[in-house]
Amino acid sequence: MKILIAGGSGFIGRIVTNLLREEGHDITILTRKEKEAEKNITYIQWLGKDTSPETEIKKADAVINLAGVSINAGRWTAKHQKQIYESRMIATEELLRIVAALPEKPAVFINASAIGIYPSSQQAVYTEKSVEVSDDFLGRTVNDWEQKAAKVSVHGIRPVFMRFGVVLGNEDGALPLMAMPYKWFVGGRVGSGKQWVSWVHVKDAARAILFAITNHHLNGPVNVTAPDPKQMEEFGRTIGFVLHRPHWFPAPSMIMKLALGKKSSLVLEGQQVVPEVLMREGFEFEFPTLKTALNDLLARKSGS
Repeated sequence: MKILIAGGSGFIGRIVTNLLREEGHDITILTRKEKEAEKNITYIQWLGKDTSPETEIKKADAVINLAGVSINAGRWTAKHQKQIYESRMIATEELLRIVAALPEKPAVFINASAIGIYPSSQQAVYTEKSVEVSDDFLGRTVNDWEQKAAKVSVHGIRPVFMRFGVVLGNEDGALPLMAMPYKWFVGGRVGSGKQWVSWVHVKDAARAILFAITNHHLNGPVNVTAPDPKQMEEFGRTIGFVLHRPHWFPAPSMIMKLALGKKSSLVLEGQQVVPEVLMREGFEFEFPTLKTALNDLLARKSGS
């Protein structure tokens, strides 16, 4: 296939790009900077003055939208929240314009999303059928993002909203920060420890995107989380177990709020999310349990 990617150089985008290249697909990555082509990868500039990517894109069987300022980078000041929100709206609006200009439309539009659309809860279990939307910054951002991306359906294109959980990887995302205290022998309970962490290995996140492209039954929201959500207390203990480190030094909610500000909600609040659609359609997780995921990411890296 010929696949167009926005955000191909990001955390998930790099893994997706490598996976698609291994599968033999031709990839076009939209980028702000001029780059030389690689094997099976073409770079086209966009979101700049006088750029017209649609004139260089000959064909796209699928579009993957992963573009947007990372929610993990920096403190959630009003300015940063505005950047997080607007970067997603602007990039998606431009992709909609590009798709509308293509004479031959792609079959599917894969749009990144997040389980932050669901309200925080220690009791609720959320599936793709859940209609509750969190009335906070993340909930409103994700909801608006999905609604904008859904506009591709007017062209007969199948929209899929990949609601990523906490994506675990070595190079980026939440795991390096979560594991760091344990490596320094000061890991322990974060907040109450009862908040849910619905996670997914970055390789499975990338594989789920390819699965959504090739599985024509998928439409609308898809929860991209492993079928093994954990409460923070157990999540931390598992990190300690894999790294052979103690789990004993608590980080109270007040300390986390002082250190992280509004972004503390990412670790102090959570949702129990089940990947009902992926399981129903037969997706097989390479890392279905937290222990298998952390053993791959942490034990292998630390040499233990």
